[in-house]
Amino acid sequence: MKTTQIASDSPIAKAAQPNRWVALSVLFLASFMNLIDISIVNVALPGIQADTGATATQLEWVAAIYVLALAVGLLPFGRFGDVFGRRRMFMWGLTGFTVSSAACGLAPDIISLIVARAVKGIAAAMMVPQVLAIVHVIFPPQEKSRVFGLFGTISSLAVVVGPIIGGALIALDVAGLGWRPAFLINIPLGIAALIGAWVLVPALETKTEMRPDWIGSALFALAAFLLVFPLIEGRAFGWPWWSFALLAASIPMALAFMAYERKRSALGLSALMPSGLLSNPPYLRRLGLVTLFFSGIPGLFLVLAVFLQSGFGLTALQSGLVTTPFPVGVMLASLVTERFASRYLSPRIAAGAALLVIGMMGLSFVIRTTGADMNPYAFALPLLISGLGMGTAIMSLFQVTMSSVEVEDAGAGSGAMQAFQQIGAALGIAIAGQLFFSRLGEDGMQAGNDITHQFVNAATQATVYSIAVFSVLTVLVGGSIFIEGKAKT
Repeated sequence: MKTTQIASDSPIAKAAQPNRWVALSVLFLASFMNLIDISIVNVALPGIQADTGATATQLEWVAAIYVLALAVGLLPFGRFGDVFGRRRMFMWGLTGFTVSSAACGLAPDIISLIVARAVKGIAAAMMVPQVLAIVHVIFPPQEKSRVFGLFGTISSLAVVVGPIIGGALIALDVAGLGWRPAFLINIPLGIAALIGAWVLVPALETKTEMRPDWIGSALFALAAFLLVFPLIEGRAFGWPWWSFALLAASIPMALAFMAYERKRSALGLSALMPSGLLSNPPYLRRLGLVTLFFSGIPGLFLVLAVFLQSGFGLTALQSGLVTTPFPVGVMLASLVTERFASRYLSPRIAAGAALLVIGMMGLSFVIRTTGADMNPYAFALPLLISGLGMGTAIMSLFQVTMSSVEVEDAGAGSGAMQAFQQIGAALGIAIAGQLFFSRLGEDGMQAGNDITHQFVNAATQATVYSIAVFSVLTVLVGGSIFIEGKAKT
């Protein structure tokens, strides 16, 4: 099929594209697939464990390897879209995502599933950065605020329906496939998106002067791997010396990445993180806050899925419904706070973190007081409060972080922020998983054992990290507001 090449800075690109809204539905479908895949896997984990005999560590890898691969791939593939073509990179990623979804759903054993999840994360990293990059080109400036508002709504909806869709598919037990349809559902969706992208998404000219930063990509990936791998595998091996050595090695590897990126920038070469970002202390501090913030939630929802299904016998659908108040809270708070635009950003972050502390403490209390006859409705209020906190803080945190970035570094700054968001998620899965499974033990993973108190103790311990994270964020952001206020007076 013949496609039109459009330069991103051409007058044509700045004008309205005739099929832009239909093309947007294709782009959002791909983004929706990625977002539900992150949340859908949690409700499938107990079924995966029962079917494959996976260890606790292997279950952690099923969840963590996807977000880790996504994290390390976001920066380089965002740049590769500029080099090789955004539409081409989007379609490559979408194809890989669809094929690897089939591999996940047909995986004969847990190792095959983990490998397929890793490939899927890499494919998602190829696909995800191109979505907003293409939107930026094909929509005129006056329509972009509406498009980004729709993107936020779609993202919130995906988080809400992901566990419910996954739980429903598993509960239906289509053709006796158990947990597998939770991954196979992406095949028809992916094929539809591919056809739509081929027909509707315009080809965009590449920036031929840019070259891929292969060494920087490798250094960034290695630093992230050295940080996350020992946190997940350490407990299984009894925390040997090499696990601490790998953790320590992640620091010089990160420093080597920063030094290399500075060198590339000084030579006038394209870099994953330009020197303007690396020499921007406010941005780097806020990047740390993003990483910390997003480490507080994903691991806890992995724990809750195992707690509710393996510990108390809920179905995958019931488990998904129990956790629904959280994403509903996120969506409600996001709709309210978007009316404030760029006002009160730091107070909104502090308030959101404080609500998360209250919600997490309430959740810890509900878990700790759960008996053999569990009341699933007791989880609704603390999860709703936590979701309201997340929705209050999340967009404000993104806006504050990006406000410290110069216009010429906005693309790289946004990509780095998304990458560190996913690294935070991988860290959270690793840490919460360690706290939970170290107390539970491998014997506790066998569904049907009369050891509900063991699940209660393990899940209570896992909430400690989330409470600590959001308490620290409340103090840090609240303290900065107080100091700024004193300075003004």
